[in-house]
Amino acid sequence: MTENEVGRIVVDCALVVHRKLGPGLLESVYELALSHEIGKLGLRIDRQVPIPVRYDTLVFDEGFRADIIVEKLVIIELKSVEEVHPVYKKQLLTYLRLAEMRLGYLINFGAGLLKDGITRVSNGAPDWRQ
Repeated sequence: MTENEVGRIVVDCALVVHRKLGPGLLESVYELALSHEIGKLGLRIDRQVPIPVRYDTLVFDEGFRADIIVEKLVIIELKSVEEVHPVYKKQLLTYLRLAEMRLGYLINFGAGLLKDGITRVSNGAPDWRQ
């Protein structure tokens, strides 16, 4: 399965969760619900995954925690906020680079329409339309 195939599944499952729960809950609720929806399809889900950061000769065992990683291919960063700030997208791109992964999704469940709250972030992943 490619990153883009996993990404399509993630987006479809996020839409299901948003339709069932609506906006405004805690991120932890959406994390659990989205993980459940994706897991029902048989995909591997890892939640709150510590990602090490390497700097020069130093290694920080837990530089950050990825909210969800699907099939060891796609990082999902969840938010439940009124407004997505540009820094969130930059953070996800940094997470992808440090984790040596190519595709991530910033999903803001605080959006009234979830399609307005989904941002695809690529670190070298092929275009999804291919």
